[in-house]
Amino acid sequence: MKIIKTKFKDLLIIKQKNNTDKRGSLREIYNKKVLKKNNFVFEYCTISKKNSLRGFHFQYKFQQAKYVSVLKGKILDCVIDLRKKSKTFGKTFKIILSEKNCLSLYIPEGFAHAYFSYDKLNVVYYKLNNYYKPNFESGINLMDKKLKISWPSKNYEISKKDKKLQNFQQFCKNYKFL
Repeated sequence: MKIIKTKFKDLLIIKQKNNTDKRGSLREIYNKKVLKKNNFVFEYCTISKKNSLRGFHFQYKFQQAKYVSVLKGKILDCVIDLRKKSKTFGKTFKIILSEKNCLSLYIPEGFAHAYFSYDKLNVVYYKLNNYYKPNFESGINLMDKKLKISWPSKNYEISKKDKKLQNFQQFCKNYKFL
């Protein structure tokens, strides 16, 4: 495994080791000795169909650092920095994560997270440093024009809940920062 730093403080790309032969592959997803973030307490896996768009989600209390990997398929993973006094506050970062490129993304606390699913079947695996607390969940609308995000398709599936999320300006008014 190899750690690749980004221009965002503590937002890290992890290049995973993938061993393949004629039988298949064995991929090292997480190694505590390499990614020294050993406070993960919760894991889950999502399955998303093609053209699904999820996010931007965050917890304003009990914030979560996330380690995101794609076990099957391909996604465009996107985050917004919402951290107080961050040089990159309000800026977005996008990266393709897939079973083929064997990249993962470590997202520190204070970011909103979203992704777009490219393939027919996309399996996304998460490690988190805090439990899911739906009472403290919020988000930012994926379609907020001020974010200037060009999603790969105009034909996408978004949940009713995500369609109703606040825009970035409302987030700044309601929370100021995370």
